[in-house]
Amino acid sequence: MKNLKEKVVWITGASSGIGEELAYALAREGSFLILSARNKEKLEQVKVKCLESAAKCWVHPVDLSGNQQLDAVVKAVLAQAGRIDVLINNAGRSQRSLAKETPPEIDRNIMELNFFSVVELMKLVLPQMLKNGSGHIVVVSSISGKLGFPMRTAYSASKHALQGYFESLRTELTNDNIKVTIVSPGRIKTNISVNALTKDGSPYNRMDEGQANGMNTALCAAKIVKAIKKERKELLVGKTEILMVHIRRFLPALYYKLVTRIKN
Repeated sequence: MKNLKEKVVWITGASSGIGEELAYALAREGSFLILSARNKEKLEQVKVKCLESAAKCWVHPVDLSGNQQLDAVVKAVLAQAGRIDVLINNAGRSQRSLAKETPPEIDRNIMELNFFSVVELMKLVLPQMLKNGSGHIVVVSSISGKLGFPMRTAYSASKHALQGYFESLRTELTNDNIKVTIVSPGRIKTNISVNALTKDGSPYNRMDEGQANGMNTALCAAKIVKAIKKERKELLVGKTEILMVHIRRFLPALYYKLVTRIKN
């Protein structure tokens, strides 16, 4: 099992939800942390709590949905931390709108953040991992990256794209001692539905009932950390909703009937 003590771990989307709890869990493992998200003030608050356990923690705010030069951010991170052992691509945004009512710019917005920014950041970090002869890339996808759900067309597409890209990347890195773990959460109790984009680009501002009753973020983070330590290739994490993945595979007719009944 991999020891994460004093490993430099970069977490995007670290100001709230799964990313925030991953920061706390990895701090307890003794990792050296790099925290990124848009909200610098919240990141500083997370940092204070992390330093109760971790010896080192740095904050590097970044808006992955914008046109910010990621190259400069990566150079700044490497200059400060020296290396990146584990990159956790966790930042992302969901959607709550019907495809027939959603303009293409919303689809592009979601794809840019959830897919293209993840790929770009990975490509900037990968050369340093290759040079060091080791590394671990973790991608937080979604159960929506394996299934299609109503009101989530672009979101589901972005997560399917992550699944295909990083599955393929893993095969390319087999001989380079760089691991790839794809995490597919189901319903985790975060604000992902509250912050989801609607058809006009405004936030949904409601928590789905399923989200409200989802797995708590601390337990989710603990399972992800365990998967990283075990160098697992894939992790499905959630409650009974993750059974839909298996129903889709083995009982497709039942899946097609159930999925149309999902309201949120």
